Amino acid sequence: MFEMLVALDVADDNNYAKYRQAMKPILNQFGGAFGYDFTIEQVLLSQVDEAINRVFTINFPDRQAMEAFFADEEYLAVKSEFFSNSVNSTTIIASYEK
Repeated sequence: MFEMLVALDVADDNNYAKYRQAMKPILNQFGGAFGYDFTIEQVLLSQVDEAINRVFTINFPDRQAMEAFFADEEYLAVKSEFFSNSVNSTTIIASYEK
């Protein structure tokens, strides 16, 4: 299994929720799933300048499935419609084989 630990600065919770709802069926097609999901009120230490208010893990059967998911045209359309307007920044904290 391949997993990423991701931090976001979500600016529009409603649009981000629409993004999550629209992308989940596509994620499932690639064998992907969310493991943990947190909203963050305060960041005590960070290695980036971007704000962080959401942290989650996302996993796939392998790295190739992850790359195929993020390159998928249907996913990219959902991302363009909802994610781009709702998230200020994305930080990949870690990616690893599990």
